[in-house]
Amino acid sequence: MKSNFDRCLAEVLRHEGGYVNDPHDPGGETNMGISKRSYPNENIKGMTRARAAEIYRRDYWNPVRGDDLPAGLDLVAFDAAVNSGVSRGAKWLQSALGAPADGKIGPQTLAAAKAAHPEAVIDRATGARLAWLRTLKTWSRYGKGWTRRVESVREKAIAMSKATTPNATEPAAPSGFIAALLALFKSMFGGKA
Repeated sequence: MKSNFDRCLAEVLRHEGGYVNDPHDPGGETNMGISKRSYPNENIKGMTRARAAEIYRRDYWNPVRGDDLPAGLDLVAFDAAVNSGVSRGAKWLQSALGAPADGKIGPQTLAAAKAAHPEAVIDRATGARLAWLRTLKTWSRYGKGWTRRVESVREKAIAMSKATTPNATEPAAPSGFIAALLALFKSMFGGKA
């Protein structure tokens, strides 16, 4: 969703943290999730939030079409892209939607996303992501953190989707003639219409 980048970025950065140089991390020197291995010409230790946001928008958000995805699904694809690669993030979302999983979000995926029940898609995509993470040789070292991250993303994505998806069980507020009629009854019967 176009207006959701900053909220999704905040969630990603909450999990990525600050500067680290963990010898067990294949990315090596990393700051806010931006690694020296992926960005050898960047000043990783001096990385600013603004520069990280530029990189995340250009290299992760835009390729997963975050501006075009419904709220919640944008976070699921974006966070997975950051953590496991753009193609994987796209494929997990596509598979969860029942769309062709080619790793490139295009018109078919976007149409499926707009027609989907977000909560079910979010559950399937994050479930597939966690299943894949469990296969990695670094699972024993990072598995608890990855599990917390994926579960947090799932919860936040569901909340985002509910905030922008009308609740079908709640009737729309009356308008026009019906609203006027209700107002008349309330005035006649002391607000008990």
